[in-house]
Amino acid sequence: MHGAKSDMSIKGKTAVVTGSNSGIGLGIAEVLAARGAKVAINSFSDTEEDHALAARIAKAHGTEVIYIQADMSKGDQCRALVETAADKLGSVDILVNNAGIQFVSAIDEFPAEKWDAIIAINMSSTFHTTAAALPIMRRNGWGRVVNIASAHGLTASPFKGAYVAAKHGVVGFTKVTALETAREPITCNAICPGYVLTPLVEAQIPDTMKKYDMDRDTVIREVMLERQPSKEFATTEQLGGCVAFLCSDDAAQITGTTLSVDGGWTAL
Repeated sequence: MHGAKSDMSIKGKTAVVTGSNSGIGLGIAEVLAARGAKVAINSFSDTEEDHALAARIAKAHGTEVIYIQADMSKGDQCRALVETAADKLGSVDILVNNAGIQFVSAIDEFPAEKWDAIIAINMSSTFHTTAAALPIMRRNGWGRVVNIASAHGLTASPFKGAYVAAKHGVVGFTKVTALETAREPITCNAICPGYVLTPLVEAQIPDTMKKYDMDRDTVIREVMLERQPSKEFATTEQLGGCVAFLCSDDAAQITGTTLSVDGGWTAL
């Protein structure tokens, strides 16, 4: 009965998941759809495949799923994404800020345009979508904002200056959002994943095996998951489950905090 209660609290709600035509965002969208939410998925592209993906998820889970193109580096498009979802699906009850990019370079060599893009997509988009969603949630008397930050929102690695700065910013903004909505039936939390097995990460494994002349298990354990004590990737399904929990009635008093899904990384 406990699980059914959590499912019922999401069933019929409307979710927007940014950066969700692949990887972590897609996994989250799939879980929310499976639990009965209507979902708007998003990316910067606008292809037949994007819309077919939405149709596939809708058919698989018997709910309404649409695809909305938006460039998350542009504040006006971030806000328009939320407004379009509310118009087409009737509401925005759940906002999952997941869109993100990465670039690795030393600070003194970091291209300024890459810094600007990472800050815009990974952090500023969260401000714009949240600012657009909160009035809708307030009108409806219920809301959940879940920001996908990172273990790098709590700790740092060299050569990832923009990403670490952006993700720390997301964690800080999560706390502010929670405080501003603390007396309302709206919560805001951040999930901080470590390394997650996505198609992008999976594609890197063969090249990494060649580079280090190691078998698959060894390269995952000793190279890719060097800082993840569990030596296992998190999965997109697990992250989706965490989002669903934070959207449930059971999590109504959880707000302004971070949920680490990092195999013990930030416990070190």
